Amino acid sequence: MSTAGASLHSERVCVIGLGLIGGSVVHALRANGFSGEIAGVVADLEQARQARELGLVDAPTTDIAAAVANATLVVVAVPIGAMADVFAQIAPALADDAVVTDTGSTKLSVIREAEVCLGERMGRFVPGHPISGTERSGLDAGFATLFAGRRVILTPTPATDSDALARVAALWHAVGARVSEMDGAHHDEVLAATSHLPHLLAYTLVDTLARMAERTEIFEYAAGGFADFTRIASSSPSLWADIVTANHDAILPVLDRYIGDLDAVRSAIAGGERDRLAAIFTRAKTARDGFATGQT
Repeated sequence: MSTAGASLHSERVCVIGLGLIGGSVVHALRANGFSGEIAGVVADLEQARQARELGLVDAPTTDIAAAVANATLVVVAVPIGAMADVFAQIAPALADDAVVTDTGSTKLSVIREAEVCLGERMGRFVPGHPISGTERSGLDAGFATLFAGRRVILTPTPATDSDALARVAALWHAVGARVSEMDGAHHDEVLAATSHLPHLLAYTLVDTLARMAERTEIFEYAAGGFADFTRIASSSPSLWADIVTANHDAILPVLDRYIGDLDAVRSAIAGGERDRLAAIFTRAKTARDGFATGQT
């Protein structure tokens, strides 16, 4: 395990939700040398059986209160729509020094719910968001390298203790992530543009084509570009409906701007303005190539 994550050896970790993100946290901790205790909370007995078969944790449970009672570091990795309920359940059961973090894709909504449910414990709460994932979901979706080299954004509030922040940062460093900090509101604006809007576009495009009379032929002849662009439309519809609803204040302005730009492209097409289209496409290619270079 890396030096940054060495202090984790003294932590008793509880992961609530063992899907893609929560399951990957468990896999990554084990793969990177963490030998301490990891408790896992699942939704029902069937998930507990699956978690045991997959070897995610030794004793998965549906009893949130019992699982967090002995934990020093709690990772809430449930969908946005379930955060408030989980916070309410864990609040009375947490040990005095326990640190809580989450993995939600929106931050202001999660912070508001945590303030209501955790109250005076907000100093031990560190909002977080790993910027990594796939379109897969479920208990078998997680894997050890999901966070390797990827960014995790922590959005501490004015109440957040420095010790709590350091311990959560150590968790993410230990699984290979690059940790940065950001204001919660700014996080939601950035993610609205870079993650939430692309998912909206992918879902809407597939839905539009699927409702066309000739949809069977359209999908039969769809090429690689269609598959690449719409891959994220295979993500969980319920999860993304919750995310978009929770972050609507940040999404609507960037969506309105995109609609305006799309109207301009339509106008150029209708007017046969080839040079205008080429200029837009060139500008987009330059920006995309620059992004791709920065990712390598």
